[in-house]
Amino acid sequence: MKGIMKKILMMAAFFCTVTIVNSAVTDENSEVAEVENEAAEEGAIPSIYPAAILEFHERGSGVRGYGDKVGDLLFASLIVDPNLYLVDREDIDKTLSEIELSLSGAVSPNQAVQVGQLTGAKILITGAVIEVDRTIYLVARVIGTETSRVLGASVQGEARGELAPLVEKLGTKVAETIHKQADKLVAPVAAPEDRLAALREKLGDADRPVVGVDVEESHVGDVVIDPAAETELILYLRETGFEVLEESGRRARANIVIKGEGFSEFAMRRGNLVSVKARLEVKAVDRRTDEVIAIDRQTTVAVDLTEMIAGKTALQKAAGDIAERMLPKLVGEE
Repeated sequence: MKGIMKKILMMAAFFCTVTIVNSAVTDENSEVAEVENEAAEEGAIPSIYPAAILEFHERGSGVRGYGDKVGDLLFASLIVDPNLYLVDREDIDKTLSEIELSLSGAVSPNQAVQVGQLTGAKILITGAVIEVDRTIYLVARVIGTETSRVLGASVQGEARGELAPLVEKLGTKVAETIHKQADKLVAPVAAPEDRLAALREKLGDADRPVVGVDVEESHVGDVVIDPAAETELILYLRETGFEVLEESGRRARANIVIKGEGFSEFAMRRGNLVSVKARLEVKAVDRRTDEVIAIDRQTTVAVDLTEMIAGKTALQKAAGDIAERMLPKLVGEE
């Protein structure tokens, strides 16, 4: 009898434990869902920040060769942060060489905007390694490519001391700066409805030309299922009062044709998350005169659980950004 009672008590304890754990999981899931919903509201800041680490300038004969080491160690320090997506340094170097920017260890806010557009990075991290009176200073500049805001972080130690622990401290400070002051570095993400409402107000009662849209799209190494960029452009046009002609046979009666090309490509994988980079280039042409009314381009980065969805999202974001800038030009507002 005692054995039976003992088993009953053990089973009761087990089921109580399961109930408590399930309740905790449910509460945790509810909290996660609540955070995700809050992040989707107007003015929310993205929880994952694409960032790029640029060259650290060397000041002082005793720190010669330290710039590259600091950059590499800082990359290793920040790569483990789940809220940061670091753009590959080789990709950054290639991009900078293509546009021939002379950075020399420092990036101006205006240059930061251009670098951000070309690489997809929303945050740039650069700085200097300085030696003064046997003391080494690591100074980091954290620049928002969307807001042009510049924040800073620094550490100091003995010039002949170990470099790695010092960079680790700098990495901690840089990460804290990004997470605590993200609203100063990254532009708020407006809800699509709000973006469309603002665009309608900007266009006002101006006459809308008939528009044809023809945007080719590809994803490197895969087949495109549906045209995300073209679909997004058509959505913005229709929602703001334009008549849109999609079929090639009907575009002949369009006043303006928007032509372009977009492509997306796998960037990197971290855990279950996949990052994809996309670039979209479009131009609006007056069909009767062949005059180019407007031309624009946008590079974006998107993160998702699947490569294809991330690619579509990146192209969709690029098309939305371009539509906001281009549509007013079609009615002569800019």
